[in-house]
Amino acid sequence: MPAKEALAAMRVMMSKLKLTVNESKARVCTAPEESFDFMGYTLGRCYSPAGKVYLGTIPAKKRVRRICAEVSEVTAHRRTRQETRQVAGTLNRKLNGWANYFCLGPVSKAYRSIDRHAAHRLRQWLCAKHKVQGQGMRRYSDKILYQELGLVRLREPLI
Repeated sequence: MPAKEALAAMRVMMSKLKLTVNESKARVCTAPEESFDFMGYTLGRCYSPAGKVYLGTIPAKKRVRRICAEVSEVTAHRRTRQETRQVAGTLNRKLNGWANYFCLGPVSKAYRSIDRHAAHRLRQWLCAKHKVQGQGMRRYSDKILYQELGLVRLREPLI
């Protein structure tokens, strides 16, 4: 079916469902040459570890930035009066919810990025809370973050 006919058919289906098409977002593109975002995923050309090309999904960069912004908000310096376990619990709920939705396709790059951001922000928050100078890497090691505080790790660490 040519693209313009498919777009027209989609508009008819949407109107039958009493839904509207956001014309500023709707566009025709050629897959897999062009990628597009839909429901928080970017659909487009992906590569298998063996180098084979396939049409697949990855979490959209906008969604990765959004969860990182939410992590930053939870660990803002103005929130240092909260209990440490409460902050870790809030982070865990956000991270688990995000990972439960964004588990389709190759997600390890996004997970790795979010894990790094969450650990960095929690260390900064702990340093601010306890009035400690520096980055907190030695004082708040991975063992403390992940084992003692129970911070969720979206991606298992490399051994």
